[in-house]
Amino acid sequence: MIRAGLGFDIHRLKTGRRFLLGGVEIPFSKGEEGHSDGDVLAHAVCDAILGASALGDIGELFPSSDPVYKNADSMKLLKKAFELVKKSGWTIINIDCVIICEKPKILHYRDVIRKSLAETLEITSDLVSIKGKTREGIGSIGKGKAIEAHVVCLLEKNAV
Repeated sequence: MIRAGLGFDIHRLKTGRRFLLGGVEIPFSKGEEGHSDGDVLAHAVCDAILGASALGDIGELFPSSDPVYKNADSMKLLKKAFELVKKSGWTIINIDCVIICEKPKILHYRDVIRKSLAETLEITSDLVSIKGKTREGIGSIGKGKAIEAHVVCLLEKNAV
């Protein structure tokens, strides 16, 4: 059995925060605002794999109302979600990610982000695609006030 999952997340950008994508810190004057470390890509990947396996979503597993997740490492949360997916008999076929922000440019960090996600998800980096897009100055993302990520994940159920 094969299933697809869709993940999405958006965060405001704020000075004084680290800019993280898939566990990779990128030098920038602003970072994602959030209850956890705000890694918008890790959150979207988490929702994509949970959605494909029908195991809930990131807010259900790691609610922002729980103080234990304050400033949590999003890649550790992704790892926990992946362990649930794996325990349920699912294998990742591929992950396709789109990151939308005006700055910083993602291209120079693409391979290291792919590697970081692949290691966490126990797959090879050739199964992870990362694309950076802009909003051409339109809306809050285009004005540099926010960042969003869209992720599609394909899973296959292991034969029993």
